[in-house]
Amino acid sequence: MHTDLSLYHIIRPSSLINNAPLLIMCHGYGSDENDLFSFASELPKELFIISLRAPYPLQGGGNAWYAIHFDAPQGKWSDDAQAKSSRDSISKFIDEACETYPVAADNVTLLGFSQGTILSLATSLTYPEKVKNVIALSGYINPNILPENSASKDYSHLNIYCSHGSVDQVIPVDWARKTKPYLEQLNIKNQYSEFPVGHGVAPQNFYEFSAWLKTKI
Repeated sequence: MHTDLSLYHIIRPSSLINNAPLLIMCHGYGSDENDLFSFASELPKELFIISLRAPYPLQGGGNAWYAIHFDAPQGKWSDDAQAKSSRDSISKFIDEACETYPVAADNVTLLGFSQGTILSLATSLTYPEKVKNVIALSGYINPNILPENSASKDYSHLNIYCSHGSVDQVIPVDWARKTKPYLEQLNIKNQYSEFPVGHGVAPQNFYEFSAWLKTKI
């Protein structure tokens, strides 16, 4: 466990001594760094895995990347100022991690779930020079936290895997289905899958994204 970098996190070292591909995990609303870390033991050994804790503690326990107003319509759903701040915090953390740990700065993957996916997508679309791959589970693109000049950025090296539960009761699948056309407008290589589950990751979803990742690192 490390508190000397700007975001609290836990790590699983790589089987490689240096230049390891880096995987950074971003958990969902109300969760913590231990949640997605349960995937770590099943992922390729050469990955250096960091699981982050989001910066805003919640009263009932757990953490958030930004406040959510659950009773508001979609446009007012998110505290976009907090979301942009967290997006920039993840970008800063990528730099810190690449300086601190024996990892390859040109081989960084973000893996997010739900709110962590929204942030992972926003970070990669805002700072594409820092991210190579994104695994975007059960989330969507929030255009309000993206830069206005997205169309002029170079996304040619970026690969994005998205998946969603077709009966997700937290984030409607309709929101997720807009991701693929949005990414294709920007000429970003991507894959989109749906699984017959709610707001979670089905075993076949895990196997699909881990197989996808093995071909990208």
